[in-house]
Amino acid sequence: MNRRARGARTALAALAAATLLGACTRDAAPGGPGPAPSAASPLPATAPTPQGLLLTADFGADTVTFVDPERGAVASVAVGLAPYALAVGADGRAWVATAEGVAVVDTRTRVRLSRIAYRTATGPVAEGEYRGGGMGIALSPDGKRAYVGVNVPGSTGVLEVVDTASRAVTAVVPVGRRPFDVDVSRDGAEVYVTGHDSFDVTVVAVGPLSTRRIEVAPYGTEGGLGSWLKPHYTAVRLSDGKLLLPFEGERLAVVDPRTGRTTVEPMTADTHQHGAALTADGRLLVVGTGAVRPGDGRGPSLTVRAPDGTERVHPLEGPHEDVAVSRDGRTAYVRGGHTRDGHWNGITVVDLDTGATRRLPAGVRPLGIAVL
Repeated sequence: MNRRARGARTALAALAAATLLGACTRDAAPGGPGPAPSAASPLPATAPTPQGLLLTADFGADTVTFVDPERGAVASVAVGLAPYALAVGADGRAWVATAEGVAVVDTRTRVRLSRIAYRTATGPVAEGEYRGGGMGIALSPDGKRAYVGVNVPGSTGVLEVVDTASRAVTAVVPVGRRPFDVDVSRDGAEVYVTGHDSFDVTVVAVGPLSTRRIEVAPYGTEGGLGSWLKPHYTAVRLSDGKLLLPFEGERLAVVDPRTGRTTVEPMTADTHQHGAALTADGRLLVVGTGAVRPGDGRGPSLTVRAPDGTERVHPLEGPHEDVAVSRDGRTAYVRGGHTRDGHWNGITVVDLDTGATRRLPAGVRPLGIAVL
């Protein structure tokens, strides 16, 4: 039994009493590991968006930011308060989950086209990770539907289904608490909603809509809302459709959404883990945010896990939250808009061949990211 399992009962009970709604969800304070480089020259308002930019959701503001991957931020568009995540379709339109609704942005012209109100009441519009409103978001493979996980403070969350042609919410489905992440199966038949505070993934069958809950708790659920050992983000493995959820740089939960069965594989980073993404050749990228408490794990990192389970762990400077990968699979973009303490306004660019890193300015507490 490892040290986290041995200390779970006492440590998690103390955390629950001290943190109310979960230690890994404290609103982050400004600051962090130091400033990013200066931003690039801004794009003229009338100029078309160049190919190959990044787009980030600025959780600490009300904008999305366009980022040149060599020079930094070049433009921004107002979308609504505290945008958490975004998804971009083949038509170049970005769907952004904010506290106020789902914003639709034409990334080619850098214009917000509309903002779709949630059907679910989520309380006053607010900032911070506890806020109500959209969290994870994903598009169906055909681009006809956007699926957004909506946080309802003090209650279970919902998945709202948006028709992208009419830009209207067409269905609402109950899911777990605080839906950090939303993913879609390769064939579009199922949607997977990761419930951070309910230790689960909700499998939503698309037609007709129905749900199944799968508990994902390789350390157990002791500590409840105060536990550190909860799921955060999910990656859908291309080879077999199984769900990959990293925990603590120690355990990878591999969930079969058809049977609900979970197997656990060892990991090596020994750090609290959040974001996950897959490259086209099957490598799993996982963001380590740092030790939960002093002496309880290693510092921030990016794990690159091969399909055979071997891992390379690249240290990062300061906490980060989530990761996206370039089209050629050679570069990772790790955003610094962390949901815990120590976020910073930028992206760390990691060369996956060499492990070399550099930092880019990128909006205000950037969480969601897409490679345009």
